[in-house]
Order: sequence, then C-alpha cells, then structure tokens
Amino acid sequence: MKSSAVASFIRFVVFGGGVGVLSSFAVVELAMGVPWGVSNAVVTVASTVLCTELHARYTFGKKRGAEWREHWQSAGSAGVAYLATSLAVFVLELVQREHSLVTEQVVYLGASGLAGVGRFLVLRLFVFAGERERSARGWRLAA
Repeated sequence: MKSSAVASFIRFVVFGGGVGVLSSFAVVELAMGVPWGVSNAVVTVASTVLCTELHARYTFGKKRGAEWREHWQSAGSAGVAYLATSLAVFVLELVQREHSLVTEQVVYLGASGLAGVGRFLVLRLFVFAGERERSARGWRLAA
C-alpha cells in the first residue's frame, strides 16, 4: 500500500507524537522506582522500537514489521534528531545566556520540528523505501 507523502507525514506525526506523549508519562512513572536517567533511557529505547514498528507497518505501509537494519537506521536518525535539538539549545545558551523559558521552548520546538521533518524524509526515502526505489533514486542522484 503506497500512500502520498502528505498522508504518510500525517501518520508520522500522529504515531510519533502519540508515542511521545505516552512516553512522557511513562518516564515520570518509571522514575518513581529507578533513577531518572535510567527511566529516560529505557523509555527512549522502548518508544523508538515501538515507533519504528508503527512507521514500518502504518506510516510507510510495509505490511510487515521493521527488520533489524530498519531499526538501527531509525535509531540512528532519532539519535541525530536528539543531537540537533540539543545543539540548538546549546547554541542558544552560547548566544544568549539570559533568555526566557519561552525562548528556550521556541528554539527547542523549532529544532525538534525541523529534525522531525528531516527524520521523516530519511525514513521515507531511505529506511523504508523499497530496494528498487533506493536504486532508482541513487541512479537519478548520480546522473
């Protein structure tokens, strides 16, 4: 089942955002019994695996679960997105030491939105693209 990029993007936002909201509650709940860093790591891994499965099956219509390669690539793209949002807030701290919480949230959410769009493109064009689609795109990019 191939779908339009817009429909895929909407599903990407709904699944990713939904799992993100649930994860925020899970981190707090789990942190009641273990250190917050451990809770965050466990929930991050679990939510990344869950999102990758949802994206494989529903966002990009693979009609199967994600393979190991896709899990690793998806985790890599999530890691890059994490670094991008962290870098954005770090740069804000360097540029404007005294800033409001609103400014920090605008920078974080802006970076998060851009990283999300980038992650969607990576997942759609490379991670969950079929082998023929990747080969054809590689040929067009090389030409």
